[in-house]
Amino acid sequence: MPSADHHTETADEEYTMPGVEALLAGTLALMTGYAQSARDCPNRPLMARKLVCNLFHLSVHPQLSPPMRTMVGNLRTRWQIEVENAADAAAAEDVRATALWHPVPTSVQ
Repeated sequence: MPSADHHTETADEEYTMPGVEALLAGTLALMTGYAQSARDCPNRPLMARKLVCNLFHLSVHPQLSPPMRTMVGNLRTRWQIEVENAADAAAAEDVRATALWHPVPTSVQ
């Protein structure tokens, strides 16, 4: 059974906020995690894709002001480019990893 002290400790880390603020807070935390992760972290592309998704939802959220929605939409575009560049780099690396050591013969005897 949790003690009264346990409740006090966890209450310091619990927040109640409107949905748009929770989405914004989660997006900022995800951006921090992305920035602090190593470049070869296998979860990095997934974090970037989730950031694009969150930024899209924020860019159309009715509780944000029009200038804020525009700014978030611009951020989404920049993160989308990051996702696409990372996908292109991963595809290029896959091609290099599977490159043949010998050329394919033009004919078979």
